[in-house]
Amino acid sequence: MNQLQNVQPIRSLEKIDDMKWALKKFCSERDYMYFLIGINCGLRGGDLVKLTQAQCKKKKFVVKEGKTKKPRSINLSMIHDEIINYIGKYPNKWMFPSQKGDSHITRSHAYDQMRKAADMAEVEGVGTHTLRKTFGYWYYKQTKDVAQLQKIFNHGHPETTLSYIGITEEEIDKSLDNFKL
Repeated sequence: MNQLQNVQPIRSLEKIDDMKWALKKFCSERDYMYFLIGINCGLRGGDLVKLTQAQCKKKKFVVKEGKTKKPRSINLSMIHDEIINYIGKYPNKWMFPSQKGDSHITRSHAYDQMRKAADMAEVEGVGTHTLRKTFGYWYYKQTKDVAQLQKIFNHGHPETTLSYIGITEEEIDKSLDNFKL
């Protein structure tokens, strides 16, 4: 029986590095790139697996999100050199090709690989939205711009965005650490 799990962003840069190490050592370069692009753009897993190398050769491009059917701008400038290096070593139509034929990996396979790496890296709370939530968490921590993040995620309300990335609970907990009457 499947248990619902509390999927969380990865809130530690050290744990992000641990995941990168585990993906390279115990999974594959493809799975590492899936993680790297996922935490740097915040696409949902179903949209991420469908990226093509032609798209990712560009630093910036637009995708139509599967869930919302809305256009979404993707900016991979900061990791572009690493992407180009990967594409040079593993040319294919798909950014994350399946080993079974001429298709991309499934979201389920990507999830399995992320869970495998998370177990090796001792990262808890990894699920299908961890990469998206990690992107959102760190984007918010660096910019404090919830309105822009809300727009990136195509959320209707800022409260939805903050709750989604776990900021609300974290900020409340932190504010109570030093509260005393």
